[in-house]
Amino acid sequence: MDVIFLPFIIAVIFSYGFTPFAKEMAYKIGAIDIPKDERRMHSKPIPRLGGLAIYMAIIIAFVLFSDMPKNQVMGIIAGSSIIFFTGVVDDVHPLSAKVKMLLQIVAASVIMAVDIRILGFGNPFVDSGYVHLGWLSYPVTLFWIVGITNTVNLIDGLDGLAAGISAISASVLAYVALINGWTDTAVLTAIVAGSCIGFLPYNFNPAQIFMGDGGSLLLGFLLSTISVTGTLKSATVLTIAVPVLALGVPIFDTTFAIVRRLIMRKPIMQADKGHLHHRLLTIGFDQKGAVVRLYSISVLLGVGGAFIASGSFINAMVALAIGITLIMIPISQTTASGERLIRTRK
Repeated sequence: MDVIFLPFIIAVIFSYGFTPFAKEMAYKIGAIDIPKDERRMHSKPIPRLGGLAIYMAIIIAFVLFSDMPKNQVMGIIAGSSIIFFTGVVDDVHPLSAKVKMLLQIVAASVIMAVDIRILGFGNPFVDSGYVHLGWLSYPVTLFWIVGITNTVNLIDGLDGLAAGISAISASVLAYVALINGWTDTAVLTAIVAGSCIGFLPYNFNPAQIFMGDGGSLLLGFLLSTISVTGTLKSATVLTIAVPVLALGVPIFDTTFAIVRRLIMRKPIMQADKGHLHHRLLTIGFDQKGAVVRLYSISVLLGVGGAFIASGSFINAMVALAIGITLIMIPISQTTASGERLIRTRK
């Protein structure tokens, strides 16, 4: 724990200290979220450049404390910068989906260029087995990084939600890295967790500032990259399950959104109010209650992943069962309400 304590604390301090500066900068460059549709949960304009504080804290702490190879440090900084500034520009002057996707692919390519890739994963059907991906490691890594980058962005719909979920996910990944002796990965993950926690006092409901696309895309990008560095080092069974579960809430929410829109024959990228946090609000939770509920689910899924990493499969199944049940309750309740409404209108 000692190896990650100082990087974590420094990240918390820098993130907390830089947030007022980010708030001032948001007003200067026009990065303001003005409520103009029913999807917005706030009623007054709020600055959305909080990601700048998170970005600065991560970069400074990473440079100070990382013991990764120099080319990987530079690659992660370069990729993170591309993602962050893409989000900032989008917050001020909205970019097209194609342009954002292209820049995300460029950032992911930078990561792969410094040999951070998913080379393979454990085979649960063979003792000490390992599936080598070969050339498929490139498209698989690209899909993972771009996919997770966008899942965190999509859950950023309530005050404190994306920052809290990212902090929980990063903490789980840090624990798994520590028990496996991956200190360089643990340090980076602790820095990400610290930057989120330092930002939360300003971002939790009622939020004084939003992280914006710059922050949410950055966190998704870094969490996906961190989880890839873990798969680089381990050939143990089910290693791929740990990052999937640590990021379980955004992954499930995004997957469910895609399936929902396909069934309803709507564009996959079209925004709607069917996300988990919207459904919790629909069944009676306020913003704080909905966010805490999703924090709890994220903790349970993350703990399940941590139990898997430590070999405690029975404990893992219990934690996952509770977490999945808590996810399904708002989905089943809102779906049933919708069906009743349709029958009434008919």
